[in-house]
Parts: sequence; C-alpha cells; structure tokens
Amino acid sequence: MSKLVDGFGRQMEYVRLAVTDRCNLRCQYCMPAHGIDIVPRQELLTFKEMYRLIRVLTELGVNKVRLTGGEPFVRKDFVGFLEMLSYNDLLDAINITTNGAMISKHISKIEELEKVKNINLSIDSLNREKFAKITRRDVYPEVYKTFELLEKSSLNLKLNVVVQSGFNTNEIVDFVRLTKDKNVAVRFIEEMPFNGKGQRDMKENWTFKKILNEVKTEFDVNEIQSEKSSTSRNYKVDNHVGTFGIIPAFTRTICNDCNRIRITSTGTFKNCLFDDGVFNLRDFIRKGASNDDLKELFLGLVKQKPENGFIAEANRKDGGASESMSTIGG
Repeated sequence: MSKLVDGFGRQMEYVRLAVTDRCNLRCQYCMPAHGIDIVPRQELLTFKEMYRLIRVLTELGVNKVRLTGGEPFVRKDFVGFLEMLSYNDLLDAINITTNGAMISKHISKIEELEKVKNINLSIDSLNREKFAKITRRDVYPEVYKTFELLEKSSLNLKLNVVVQSGFNTNEIVDFVRLTKDKNVAVRFIEEMPFNGKGQRDMKENWTFKKILNEVKTEFDVNEIQSEKSSTSRNYKVDNHVGTFGIIPAFTRTICNDCNRIRITSTGTFKNCLFDDGVFNLRDFIRKGASNDDLKELFLGLVKQKPENGFIAEANRKDGGASESMSTIGG
C-alpha cells in the first residue's frame, strides 16, 4: 500500500481536521473582538465528507486524527461524529482540542469511545478576570470545572497554554505547580500571528528558551524522552506527578520531524500551519472524485510539503500569515 511520504522522506501519519470555524470564545491571539466572517454552513465539509477523507487517509498510512475548530463542540452532533469516526478500524487514536466551555456533559460518553485517547484543553490563565480578558468571555468557572472532570476521567489530559506577553507570562510557574499533584501535561505554546487581523501586532514574543528559563527560576527540570514526531520538548520536575512541555510553534525548530497535515473546516488541504492552503478537497469531492482519485491527489499534494514553516510562510500568496487560527483549525 502506498504511503504519504513527502519529498524529504517524512511519512505523514497524523491529520488535524477542523470540524468548524465557529467558536464561542474570542481569544485575543486567535481573532478580533468582533469575531471573524464565518462561512455559510453549506460551505463546511459534512461529517460524511470528513469521514470519507479520513478513511482514505488512513488507507495511506495516517493512523491518528486530531479534531479541532473553532470549537468542535459548537458543531451540532459532534459527539455523533466521534462515534462514526471510531468505526474506522485503521485509526489508532482520535484526539480532541477544546476550550472546555461546552464539553462537560459529554465526557462520560466520550470515555466510552475506545479510540478517543487525548483531550487538549485550552486554558490560558488560572485567574478568572485575566481569563475573561484573554478570551473576551466570562466562562472560567465552566472551563475549570471541565479541567477537574477531565483530570478524574480515563482520558489523557493536556493543558494548552498560549504564552502571551502582557497577559499570562507571570503564570507560567503556576501552571508548572499544577503538575505536582495532578496527572496532567501542561503544554506552553509560543504565540503565533494567526489572529485574523492581517497584521503582526503581537507584543514581545515569548520563545521556547525564554519560557524554559522562566520555569527554571522556580524549578530544577529534567528533559524527558519524547516521540520523534512530538510537537513539544517535554520536561518533568522531580517528585511531580505530571509533566510540562513547550511547543516552539513560532520559532519552528520541530519541522524536521513533521508528520502532520491539516484539513480546514471548508476542506482546504494544508501541508503546514504556515502555508495558505494548497487544494480544496470539498470541491474535488463534490465534483464526483472517487476514492482512488483522492488517494492519487493526496500522494501528489504531500510531495509539495515544504521543508519547514519558514519556507511555507515565505511562499504564501498573501505575503504572510494573516488568517484566524479559528479558520485554520487550532
């Protein structure tokens, strides 16, 4: 069976699929306060189309999928789609990224789905007032409740923390303290310029090195072995139950081992977070493409994958990243 191998010998085994561009929050680093121009529902991939695309990709060697948004639980019957996807016998793991405001009532059902392995919970502050300032919504109590429920569940829990100068850098140590008694993996993420404003208006960027140095002001840390294709470098503090890691999303030092591709909610195929999309799969399907057509297409598209994110960004037709992360798929 053919595998999805790019021009640099990297085999694609992981797809990030955005199920919607809609979100119930308005995070500072993701979109403007007024939101984004959401697309009409008929322009979104249907769940059947998503299932089909994932099935074809798994027949080409992809074995993991991460479902994102926007906020995936905003989309009606998302849990039903999880059940549908679980029937794919070639998938080893289904992972979900969520902001936690709408998932709590679904946790017990999700636990029943054997293939759902990991939940990444986005929580950028442990302070209610600051959380509301970052997200422009006062939903911290609901999100923290979700955190507590997920920690007690059978699911593997990771906390996603986008490190933003002027907002939450003074909480980095607090998040690492959580790992002392809680079996969670905190993931600090370098801020990226995908805020939907068409401009790089980020303040001072907190890079991997700066984040790690901040942790070291309080703790002695030990680096732990990570999978070759891990998006983070991971660490542990002695006698802490959990771990923490740092994702160099902006400095892009992990590109050499990239095994990921992306599909947006409207069907745009992306080889890299920083490219502007290389093909619209939705239109291809709706014009009558067969599964064999899709396989041939995927094999060719992956060959176009750039060596790293800097090259992908330089090749953008719009001259630089300007989308909302909600549109891309967080």
